[in-house]
Amino acid sequence: MNDDRIIELEIKTAYQEDLLQTLNKIVSRQQLQIDRLEATCTLLNERIKSLSAESSGSAENVEEVPPHY
Repeated sequence: MNDDRIIELEIKTAYQEDLLQTLNKIVSRQQLQIDRLEATCTLLNERIKSLSAESSGSAENVEEVPPHY
């Protein structure tokens, strides 16, 4: 009976180790994706700032609200 219990614990440990490795891979991929998304957001933010700086130089390009609003 004692050997059966040890074997059962070893099986559970093996499944837990496999699950842990799988979860580690998932977290690693997610972190890479987060890093790429942050880099993309930074680039887009810089692009928006540069476009805003370019358009602020010419005030005539800004559309005014019609008088009836």
